[in-house]
Amino acid sequence: MPAAEVALLGASLIGICLAWRASDWQPFGLWLLLLIVALASDFLAFNVTSNSRISASFIAIVLAMALLGPAPAAMLGLVTTFADVVRRRSLNDYILADFTAWALFPLAGGLLVRAVGVPPGQGINFGLLVFAVFGVTNLLNFVLVVGPRCLRSQSSFPLAFRTMFIPVLPSAALAGALAVATALTYNQVGFAALTSLLIVLVLFQVLTRELLLSQQRATELEARTEQLGALQVGVLATLIQTLALRDRMTARHSAAVARYTKSIAQEMGLDEDQQDLAHTAGLLHDIGKFIFPDNILFADRKLTEADWEIVKKHPAQGARLVRRVDGYGPVADIILAHHERIDGKGYPNNLPAEKIPLISRMISVADTFDVMTARDSYRRPVPRSEAIAELRRVSGTQLDGDVVEAFIRLLDRKELAFQHTTDSDFEAELGFKARVARFASRRAA
Repeated sequence: MPAAEVALLGASLIGICLAWRASDWQPFGLWLLLLIVALASDFLAFNVTSNSRISASFIAIVLAMALLGPAPAAMLGLVTTFADVVRRRSLNDYILADFTAWALFPLAGGLLVRAVGVPPGQGINFGLLVFAVFGVTNLLNFVLVVGPRCLRSQSSFPLAFRTMFIPVLPSAALAGALAVATALTYNQVGFAALTSLLIVLVLFQVLTRELLLSQQRATELEARTEQLGALQVGVLATLIQTLALRDRMTARHSAAVARYTKSIAQEMGLDEDQQDLAHTAGLLHDIGKFIFPDNILFADRKLTEADWEIVKKHPAQGARLVRRVDGYGPVADIILAHHERIDGKGYPNNLPAEKIPLISRMISVADTFDVMTARDSYRRPVPRSEAIAELRRVSGTQLDGDVVEAFIRLLDRKELAFQHTTDSDFEAELGFKARVARFASRRAA
């Protein structure tokens, strides 16, 4: 790379010599004023990253291309680069690339203006030429300055283009318009047009700075949102693991319900976001059972009325717990309603069918089926055929008929099961973290 940069810089210097015309430097005072503008702008420049900065001195160099010529413009680029190195007193691997860029793009832009041959007095045609040269050399400058940095650091140039070049295009267009206006009025008002440029340059740099800082804050917010989502997923996964330590069968039942509910959501045509929501809510639907005392959680007897009053609290307690995690309000709403019935006789709020969330109705079907068919130590499982018959028997009263039929279609069409007696299926469903992370990130955003 250094050899290529030396070759480009050498070619640029030769090009400056070949393009040199004494008439291009007239009036020399114009070149000096543009130099002052460029140096002042560089003094006010600010860092975008550790390796790149934004400076409005580019406008002064474009004006030199349009109003003077390729050699004065290139010399302006070289002098401002040298002054910047001296001012910052820093030597790094990019100095050669910077000198190459700030010699090459002014030379190329000046030669382009000369080749087109539109004189400054030709109004709109000259203005369009200046704006086009501004755009072309702005892109060339970015490639020559940022490209070597990306190569040396082995970072993505397309990513740098999207995050550093694209966001400042509105400001670049404004700067190009400013350069056009100044170039068009120069012949009429002379140096007066350029003195006002100093003030506008300051405003331009402040505007650009705010644009980039805004994007940086947005990027930081996105990163923090992802971190928050990961933290939330970790908390919820820990809750499930803790429930598994206390009551292995309830935790595995929750994982089974999550698998069945996501499959029902897919069968009924819900989109991927809703499928993730169904899986997450299914996995967490019984998290409120933390409130159960052992004599209820592990009961091998018929529950008393007092016991049932405690049992009926677990949807609300689970929803209350999950709702405290930012972005999980929809999950909490589903958990709260998963024991409501189509006939309005469910709990905790006796909701009628139309007010029960669809995914809550899916969880009710999956929950009922798994309770009947699970091979655990608390109840005697029934055959799948009997479970299907029972689902159909309570369809339309306890359960949503459409959801029941969708689930039965799934059972008839493919093997859909959950292994309760080992940890393999449970751990597989706890692999929900990636799906929940996507859901959390979208909700928080």
